[in-house]
Amino acid sequence: MRPQDSTGVAELQEPGLPLTDDAPPGATEEPAAAEAAGAPDRAKKKAPCPGLGLFYTLLSAFLFSVGSLFVKKVQDVHAVEISAFRCVFQMLVVIPCLIYRKTGFIGPKGQRIFLILRGVLGSTAMMLIYYAYQTMSLADATVITFSSPVFTSIFAWICLKEKYSPWDALFTVFTITGVILIVRPPFLFGSDTSGMEESYSGHLKGTFAAIGSAVFAASTLVILRKMGKSVDYFLSIWYYVVLGLVESVIILSVLGEWSLPYCGLDRLFLIFIGLFGLGGQIFITKALQIEKAGPVAIMKTMDVVFAFIFQIIFFNNVPTWWTVGGALCVVASNVGAAIRKWYQSSK
Repeated sequence: MRPQDSTGVAELQEPGLPLTDDAPPGATEEPAAAEAAGAPDRAKKKAPCPGLGLFYTLLSAFLFSVGSLFVKKVQDVHAVEISAFRCVFQMLVVIPCLIYRKTGFIGPKGQRIFLILRGVLGSTAMMLIYYAYQTMSLADATVITFSSPVFTSIFAWICLKEKYSPWDALFTVFTITGVILIVRPPFLFGSDTSGMEESYSGHLKGTFAAIGSAVFAASTLVILRKMGKSVDYFLSIWYYVVLGLVESVIILSVLGEWSLPYCGLDRLFLIFIGLFGLGGQIFITKALQIEKAGPVAIMKTMDVVFAFIFQIIFFNNVPTWWTVGGALCVVASNVGAAIRKWYQSSK
């Protein structure tokens, strides 16, 4: 898989999206922080002190994981409505940035179709991962979204004619194995649903949502790669939040689920989702500006660790050995791909 030069920095990232120059695994909940990989001059900047970039990555992973925790804790708000609130929050941040940078709100004529696709696919990925967080365990949903790099490499091979090596195929096998261990399909594992915090049907719905999120996030990265740096990354985020808000309103109107949160705590959680997501995005952007992308992608797998810790502490749900085994397979695939790309770029 060749480099996925994503562009953009102001979008909140969900676990599972690639962060390295070759779009290796390690970052997922939305394509935004992955866009930060294309931040100008990131490779030329040296860390002011050793390990600072990795510390920023760790802090970013923690903040994103806390945001995911709040999504899980919200009780009376539909996942799509949470997405709408997040789009509004990001819009308030992006508009001043676009005005300051004088880039306009429409974009280059030849790139608008890609911007529209990026906005629709990216916002759909966000809605699906939020739904997955609400319908299955936090750890399971987080691990599954880390399968996004597998789809990215396949889509880049098909659409961009990028190389798909035997190593990529091996990492794909590891990831698929990990997802199977988490999903535990009955035709392989029987009817045992021990350790699942919901019915198997609910678990399956969450699984499809998480996989769908990974697929749409991967598609977004391929589109960003196609556009390259010809489009300002804030403009890319602008399309994401505007089309995401429109899509959310349409879906909520069709489902009849639109309503303000009744509980004051839920309203507070919605604010925290936006704040922690924005904080996570800022730190992952700074990390990519002062640290090589390979180590950042590896450190980003701490998302999975935090998800396991939060699931145990806040939901009193100890992950099963199946989930642990699946997580090890997926993380091994992500780390292996990141190390390989890091090694290749250092030659």
